[in-house]
Amino acid sequence: MSPRQKMFWRKLPKALCIGLTLAIAVNLILVFFTKGTLQNLFMGGLHRELPLPLSERHVAVIKRLSHLEVELQHLKESVKLALRQQENVNTTLKRAKDEVQPVLKAVEATMNETKKHKTHVKLFPHSQLFRQWGEDLSEAQQIKAQDLFQRFGYNVYLSNQLPLNRTIPDTRDDRCLQKTYPSQLPSLSVILIFMDEALSIIQRAITSIINRTPSRLLKEIILVDDFSSNGELKVHLNEKIKLYNQKYPGLLKIIRHPERKGLAQARNSGWEAATADVVAILDAHIEVNVGWAEPILARIQEDHTVIVSPVFDNIHFDTFELEKYQLAVDGFNWELWCRYDALPQAWIELHDVTAPVKSPSIMGILAANRLFLGEIGSLDGGMLIYGGENVELSLRVWQCGGKIEVLPCSRIGHVERHHKPYALDLTPALKRNALRVAEIWMDEHKHMVYLAWNIPLQNSGIDFGDISSRMALREKLKCKTFDWYLKNVYPLLKPIHTIIGYGTMKNLLDENLCLDRGAVPGNTPIMYNCHGFSSQYVYYHLTGELYVGQLIAEASDSDRCLTDPGKEEGKPTLEPCSEAATNGLHIHWDFKQGGAVMNRDTKRCLEMKKDPSGSHVLVLQTCTMQVWEIQHTIRDWGQTNSQ
Repeated sequence: MSPRQKMFWRKLPKALCIGLTLAIAVNLILVFFTKGTLQNLFMGGLHRELPLPLSERHVAVIKRLSHLEVELQHLKESVKLALRQQENVNTTLKRAKDEVQPVLKAVEATMNETKKHKTHVKLFPHSQLFRQWGEDLSEAQQIKAQDLFQRFGYNVYLSNQLPLNRTIPDTRDDRCLQKTYPSQLPSLSVILIFMDEALSIIQRAITSIINRTPSRLLKEIILVDDFSSNGELKVHLNEKIKLYNQKYPGLLKIIRHPERKGLAQARNSGWEAATADVVAILDAHIEVNVGWAEPILARIQEDHTVIVSPVFDNIHFDTFELEKYQLAVDGFNWELWCRYDALPQAWIELHDVTAPVKSPSIMGILAANRLFLGEIGSLDGGMLIYGGENVELSLRVWQCGGKIEVLPCSRIGHVERHHKPYALDLTPALKRNALRVAEIWMDEHKHMVYLAWNIPLQNSGIDFGDISSRMALREKLKCKTFDWYLKNVYPLLKPIHTIIGYGTMKNLLDENLCLDRGAVPGNTPIMYNCHGFSSQYVYYHLTGELYVGQLIAEASDSDRCLTDPGKEEGKPTLEPCSEAATNGLHIHWDFKQGGAVMNRDTKRCLEMKKDPSGSHVLVLQTCTMQVWEIQHTIRDWGQTNSQ
């Protein structure tokens, strides 16, 4: 803008004001003039002030008015000019803006893209926490997040940023939304057990329970702290409980163990403190979904002897996104590890996706009539730390007059931890608890648990605790046998009674190497440094089969049999036993402890030799008197014939 224009704009307000005043004056004069008053006005005034004749005074007034009219016209033209100049300025500014806008957008996009792709040094490239999360974290934030992940087994850093009352997807089938439930339902006590959970996780569980359970049904929430070492679960948790109880008087209670007692006893502590008709025993790392409680309470109201489980959905430990899991029943293998099994055909034939599903077992989350759970012995307090307590309860419920069901219309989101906080290695506790279950409830089939864990049948060296009170409870309740359970409840689980040798298997040429199932997937057995894990378990049957790898022993799956394909290259393979037999592969071997392993059909021996790299590899060849030993034997097999 030029200096002249600037000067003009500074004087414009004053000029407009003067011009407006003059315009008003002229209009008034013209009005008075047209009404005949203008003459009187000027005649009176000018007569006193101007010593001119009337006609001359009249002419003078007309001249003044003409002068004003000319001035006003000039002012009008000036205003029009100013407005045109302003319009030109606006047009210029708009044009400039339109020209600059794409540049600004491009710069902004570039900045956003740069920010998006700004990379920090990945301090933990192999951590499972950062597979799908944490790209934008600084180095300091990565360290904090990884430290919390190591302590808790899930993404506490993210959990602390999420709202406590967040919405999760409703994963129920649409037909569940059409179901109605009685207006009068039993009261509910919810028990949350925890050991070293993050405070935000516990609060989110509490918030979901309060928000998604009808207040008329929810009598109390009982927190059971199994001797946490996490400091924020002391004073800070107590403060949070006070705040909850100010809003919901008496709703929350907390029980603190003075020493670590394990999952089973923590659940018992909550059950003992509960006062409602029904107890729901949950982990603290959960979020209940909408409508979760009504199906549970209605079903237990119909049948007080049923123990029920909701359907679990997976809350991912790293992103906290909820993944819907398909409906399944809960089972277990011979190590007593939980597994999901296919839906029973009888339920499928009902054509009702809302109907309860009979289940052989239950996971750690359950609901039951409080009094009935006490009548059958609640949970076995002799189960230590972690693992097996859910299978123990399942066998006891089924064998002692109850039943277990999964309810399709009750859904709970559950954080599946990457690792457990109870101990760095849970194997000793799992093994010990599994033996306790076997000794109390499995009768003549208990040996399957020993075989699956590779434990000697006699003198195991494992103290599974005093079981006399639990055996007395079994007698008191007149419980059925485990054989009845297998035939009527869980026919999918198959016991094997033909195994005569099991454990690791070594060739005496090098006793540091063990027979190993090799890469998975794959079907090539190898010799590998002995480590004693399940990939090196071998099971030799009286009928001649050699299983290599974990003992599966479920009817829907197949163990891996060592085969001689009969081909000239002389390489053994591992094939599903049922398929190998169907395909005519040679799966039967003659073996005596401390002797050769010879295929009954091909007469070739399983042996090992060094390859060009110096490693030992398995071969099938004419026997050269190589001998093998298996770790454990059953009864007197192999003792009298050992070489």
